[in-house]
Amino acid sequence: MELYVSMKGISDVDSEKEKKENKFRRLKCSVQNYDWGIVGEESLVARLYSLNSGSEIDSAKPYAELWMGTHGSGPSLIEGSESVSLKSWVSRDPSVLGEKVVEEWGTDLPFLFKVLSVAKALSIQAHPDKELAKNLHKLNPDIYKDDNHKPEMALAITEFEALCGFVSLQELKRVIHSVPEIVELVGQAYADQVLNASEQDGVEKLKAVLKSIFSELMLASEDAVHETVIRMTSRLIKENKVRELTEKEQLVLELDKQYPADVGVISAFFLNYVKLRPGEALYLGANEPHAYIRGECIECMATSDNVVRAGLTPKLRDVSTLCSMLTYKQGLPEILQGAPLNPYVKRYSPPFHEFEVDSCILPEATSTVFPAVPGPSLFLVTSGEGIMEMDPASKNRVSEGVVTFVPANTEIIVTSTAGLQLYRAGVNSKFLKPL
Repeated sequence: MELYVSMKGISDVDSEKEKKENKFRRLKCSVQNYDWGIVGEESLVARLYSLNSGSEIDSAKPYAELWMGTHGSGPSLIEGSESVSLKSWVSRDPSVLGEKVVEEWGTDLPFLFKVLSVAKALSIQAHPDKELAKNLHKLNPDIYKDDNHKPEMALAITEFEALCGFVSLQELKRVIHSVPEIVELVGQAYADQVLNASEQDGVEKLKAVLKSIFSELMLASEDAVHETVIRMTSRLIKENKVRELTEKEQLVLELDKQYPADVGVISAFFLNYVKLRPGEALYLGANEPHAYIRGECIECMATSDNVVRAGLTPKLRDVSTLCSMLTYKQGLPEILQGAPLNPYVKRYSPPFHEFEVDSCILPEATSTVFPAVPGPSLFLVTSGEGIMEMDPASKNRVSEGVVTFVPANTEIIVTSTAGLQLYRAGVNSKFLKPL
């Protein structure tokens, strides 16, 4: 009897140890080699993926996106159990997500975490809201692969450029005056609607005017667009010899080199040209037009890959859907600077329940604590080395390229041994702990 009790006690200790170890999982992550990615070792995505997976970098291949999460198009795997996906592991033990997360989103990670390395412009695109996503997935499941919406946020690692949202009414009027080729393409009647519009007309009328002219532009025939863009770029090249072009005009010429005579080249005049400095972020709600131009960033979004494209892309375009779905909200997007949580950590909290991102820069021999939260987290180390621990008995050495899953209700202490920089993605704390 004594022997039985003793062995049972040992078994209980081992079981408890296993439970603690199971709380902290390193991940092997997926890469996407889209043609707009930065090529070879110049790509941060390539370097992180190589360190994360042990794969060699192909010097001739573009590395566009590192995916961390449970989405079927790029699932993360449990390190040491490469046949076990994070999604299946979480499904077997939903408690790692936390009760409130499971209640809201089921047994899946509600956010998708990424790193992007952008060498040339992505498509002019928007992401559908939940209702439209369900309809698109039902009608075209091969194109729209899930039924979720995709609000997202981009946090600049390097200087990062994007087209994002529609320009103000005043700016749009300047476009009509300064880009005659747009008037030639859409017709004077549409141009006059813009020129005669006023802020006093009310939001809905202004949206209708913008929708009319933008749709007319985007739905113009391929031949008409081709001729118009050639005339416009030829004019700008000539004018560049006698005057300095605006930043938007210079961008348009660059986009034309990447996607010759594409409708996205001329439609760029309708969108805000945004330049983020490292550490700045912008977020995009459903049905907002945007196109990333260049740079490297951390990106986080709801777990979805639904994209409706309409320009600057060799991929399938769904122009009529894009034109019908947009909000047509005008003005500059909000730029997030990050709210300091302590001397080493800033939090970027967009107005979406699914996610938030923390940025942590730890000088050598310093430590910080990520308090336990009632939702899951993903941690990515982008440079340096350090130690992550749940308690003194569970120290894990981490370095560049390491990605870890941390379950709900788990405090993490991070110590830098060599200038550590990392990012944490988690469910928005405003959802987990509402005021």
